[in-house]
Formats: sequence, structure tokens, C-alpha cells
Amino acid sequence: MPLVIIPRSIISLATFPGVIVHEFAHQLSCRLTGTAVFEVCYYRFGNPAGYVRHERPRTPLRQFVIAMAPFIVNSVLGAVIAASAMIRAFTFFQLDALDLILIWLGISVSMYAFPSTGDARALLDNIRNNRASWLIEALVMPFILLIYFGAFITMFWGDVLYGIGVTTGFSKFLVDCWQ
Repeated sequence: MPLVIIPRSIISLATFPGVIVHEFAHQLSCRLTGTAVFEVCYYRFGNPAGYVRHERPRTPLRQFVIAMAPFIVNSVLGAVIAASAMIRAFTFFQLDALDLILIWLGISVSMYAFPSTGDARALLDNIRNNRASWLIEALVMPFILLIYFGAFITMFWGDVLYGIGVTTGFSKFLVDCWQ
């Protein structure tokens, strides 16, 4: 089976809600950590598809929260959005047009959960610039490596598989608990 290559701009256009939620998660975490936001672009045609420009957070912990916020927000929101449709599919083996829209939206949001490599670089720079202790660096380094791994698997549809896994896994868990 040949490897299908679709330009990232086409994928981001088809899944734009995920980009918007990803950037919103960064902006919200900036607000929660008291980090000033200079500019927000929720979606645009180009690379990157969205961004949040903010001041350097005062501590590595704040930078960590800002970098990792999309992972939590996009994963949870995507799973919840798709849940009702996926539960109908698992329980009654039927889907209507609204269900398909909810599943597309849930997967679109979930697949943008991975922080970017720019987030990883900013986190590493913050640790180094603030001369964080070796313990902080040791605790954060696995997350930085996971961010780079997430970027790597995106080249092989890992983000799409993650989105599908989050939406179906959460819904299947709910169905199994209910029965």
C-alpha cells in the first residue's frame, strides 16, 4: 500500500477546529499563569496554522503549563464532543449526519493535542535561562522528548490515529462502564 502524502495545509484546513482549540488552550494557560499575551492567531493559511505570541513565562513550571495545555484541553474536549455520537455507534450501530459531524469535530480537536516542537524549544530554553535545578530538568526532559516524538509520528498520521484513539477509547470506556 503506497504512503499517502497530503500537504499539511490541506489537513489543517479540513481539521481547523483542532488548530483553533490548540491555540485557545495556549492563550488560556497564558492567562491562568499570568503570562502576557501579545498576539493570537487562531487560524490562518500557512505554517504555522495558528500561534500565540507571549512573554517568556517567569518560571519553568509556567512554561510547562503553557506548552502542555493543548494536550489536556484538546484531548478532553475532543473526547467529550464525539462521545454521544460514538456511544450511539457502539450501542445502536447507527449514525446520522449530526453524529458524523460530531465525530469529525472530536477527531479534529483531539488530533491537535500534541504540543509543537516550538513549545518544546521554548520549554527547554526557559529551563536553561532560569538555571532550573537538575531535578526540574530531569522531570521535564521526558515531556520534551515526547513532544518531539509526537511531531515525528505526525509524519506517519500519528496525530490522526491519536484523535481516533481518544474519541473511540473514551466512548468505549463509557459504554463498557454503563453496561
